[in-house]
Amino acid sequence: MPATTGGRPPAIAAAQSLASTVPSLGVEEEFLLLDPANGENVPAAVAVLSGLPAGIREQSRPEFRHSMIEMVTPVCTSLAEAEQQLRRLRRAAAAAAAAAGTRLVAVGATPIAERRPTVTDNPRFEAIARHYGPIVADPAVCGCHVHVGVADRELAIQVSNQLRTRLPVIQALAANSPFYVGADSGHASWRSMQLERWPSLGPAPLFESADDYADTVRLMVDSGAMLDATMVLWYARPSATYPTIEVRVADVCPTVADTVLLTGLIRALVATAIDDIAAGLTAPEVPDVLLRAAHWNAAHRGLGGTLLDLREGRARPAWDVVDDLVTTVRPALLRHADLPLVETGLARLRQEGTGADRQRRVYERTNDLRTVVSELATWTVQG
Repeated sequence: MPATTGGRPPAIAAAQSLASTVPSLGVEEEFLLLDPANGENVPAAVAVLSGLPAGIREQSRPEFRHSMIEMVTPVCTSLAEAEQQLRRLRRAAAAAAAAAGTRLVAVGATPIAERRPTVTDNPRFEAIARHYGPIVADPAVCGCHVHVGVADRELAIQVSNQLRTRLPVIQALAANSPFYVGADSGHASWRSMQLERWPSLGPAPLFESADDYADTVRLMVDSGAMLDATMVLWYARPSATYPTIEVRVADVCPTVADTVLLTGLIRALVATAIDDIAAGLTAPEVPDVLLRAAHWNAAHRGLGGTLLDLREGRARPAWDVVDDLVTTVRPALLRHADLPLVETGLARLRQEGTGADRQRRVYERTNDLRTVVSELATWTVQG
């Protein structure tokens, strides 16, 4: 498929019409249901979802595993509104989980054990299980997906192109899954490593146009790598359901404050990409092998070492790369009135570390993964 050489005229026109606007946003968060006594996954999704208040149940979904649920905010216009909705949904889901004898936990990968690694009773999930075989038996993982309003599909494709070199930084900021089946995995985001076995998941290719995107998806379905067009699982993609760009690179965040920080940065990245396209700037053409290396590094180290700066072509201290990203998106953050929340969140993250760092500190202090799970459950609703 041809690589992009910059925004096509239809995308440039759409970007120019949206320049200086404030995009809408929405957030999807996946959670594990864990046993309060031993920290293992509990297949209680049906009981938890049915126990939600009616108004909130409409903003919930069953997920791939019996031990997972997903909560979805309505469309929001501000970070403050998104924060209010995220807290409301987490608290309601945590109360329903407690009533079902389990705990709602915001963690990227199964920390201790999943004794029933079967998919939820759903025709689509069952078809995925048949098609992909033993990959499906991996323990459950949970992500955070941020939607930013971009209704024009040609523009959405070009925004996705622009985001490619920036998303390893987002992945590092959100790393929240160091433990896997009872031990430290050695990675900040084991979820990212675990998902590497799925085809059509990872950094999105460069696309020339919406037609190029559609042709690529069609051929991948024809190849069998995608069961169907819904299996587009790239880290950034035009949503198949909503008029948005969906960024799905992140582990679910341990606290609402972390999710708000992540959401503000992603919206600013999308807005900055739109501004760049409106100005006729081209997306960097980075080799896929280096892009995957940058994501592997981000998932492995989080913010604890270097990140591969794909725009400068060298490894740099992680926080230097974060600071450069914030400088790049600062005009958008100011325009959205998001800069104070983002600066506060980054200062806290610089002091406390990622979710992976925080989990490891609890484990170093207690040598008990059950205590880590207990702390995570508290952070899920109070942070």
